[in-house]
Amino acid sequence: MSSPFLSFIIPAYNEASRLGSTIEQVLAYLEGLPYSSEVIVVDDGSTDATTEVAKALFAAHPGPVATRVLGYAPNRGKGYAVRQGLLAATGTIAVFSDADLSTPIDELPRLVDPIRAGEADVVFGSRALDRSLIGVHQPWLREQSGRVFNFIMQLATGLPYADTQCGFKAFRLAVCRPIAAGATLDRFGFDVELLLLAHKAGLRLREQPVHWNDAAGSKVGLLNGLDGFRELRQLRQRMRRGAYREALAQTRALAAAPMPPVGS
Repeated sequence: MSSPFLSFIIPAYNEASRLGSTIEQVLAYLEGLPYSSEVIVVDDGSTDATTEVAKALFAAHPGPVATRVLGYAPNRGKGYAVRQGLLAATGTIAVFSDADLSTPIDELPRLVDPIRAGEADVVFGSRALDRSLIGVHQPWLREQSGRVFNFIMQLATGLPYADTQCGFKAFRLAVCRPIAAGATLDRFGFDVELLLLAHKAGLRLREQPVHWNDAAGSKVGLLNGLDGFRELRQLRQRMRRGAYREALAQTRALAAAPMPPVGS
């Protein structure tokens, strides 16, 4: 079987109660696209029936979209889960999405189309560039803490982006796979690490406004924010020590090589 054009990755930790709706929506949408796709659910050491629910739903929906469930124990963090999905993906473009679909699945073309057109290597959703696209806001304290984190992130890394934490990102795997292999942050800071490595490697990044709604039952809280600040410090230390040198060199070499058009 030939490789799919799109790999859609869903990292999931104890998501048995809402994974059904998510998978139904994702499969229905992907089946209507003009290119082939796969869905990969990565069970991040769940203690509920996340894996069983995902496998049952995939078995009940045989069709043109290939499906897989990856899993491991114990829980390692969303960053680890996303990396496992990116490394397992076989598509030309890989997208990861939060399991709650806080960014609706029909926003997918905003991420995929610039890569298909050869205009970008990494496209990531943003809630900050156009806040009119936010339907349901986060609680005030969480929203303000997110702004503080982004301000500190800019100071710590030099990245110019307004929102690195939206869980909706797309990667051209032909050039981004070494970054996924070389990244190390497992929790709240993993998005920043991936974007910083792509930026340092000279890839073409685009921050893309997307519709977004806060979902009830979010697992992001104060401790996640503290993890984020801790991981920003780790990221700066690892960058200074040259820990990412090999991953950056491999990515630069791939980006410099002549590449075929990113078609469907």
